[in-house]
Amino acid sequence: MSLEKVIFGFFVLLAATLNFGFFIGDLADPKLHNEYELFAAVVVNLIATVLKFGDRTQIGAVHLATSLVADLQLIAATLAWIWATQVSAGGLDAGSMAAVVSLSGGALLANIVSVVLLVVETVSFQRR
Repeated sequence: MSLEKVIFGFFVLLAATLNFGFFIGDLADPKLHNEYELFAAVVVNLIATVLKFGDRTQIGAVHLATSLVADLQLIAATLAWIWATQVSAGGLDAGSMAAVVSLSGGALLANIVSVVLLVVETVSFQRR
């Protein structure tokens, strides 16, 4: 068993589960979406992205692309949250929360693709 693969798989799955935990719930209800969970999802996704930089294979390039998409979506969601809570006069209303959760939903889709790629890569791996 490769410790590097275990750590890589851990962060890919943790990124997806944290993102799912933030995403699940009523789209417009801020009480159901924790800002600390969004922050944790951003941090873990960024760590997973860094771990994907070393792979020079085609599937590694797709892994990196999915991770970059998830990072972009989650950072946009975080910026939307900050805008709504710190700048906007309306505060974190239903419309703002829907935008944040929708952006995290896009990141969740990218994370799901990354998990599927990880599973496919693992299943197709042949020992030499």
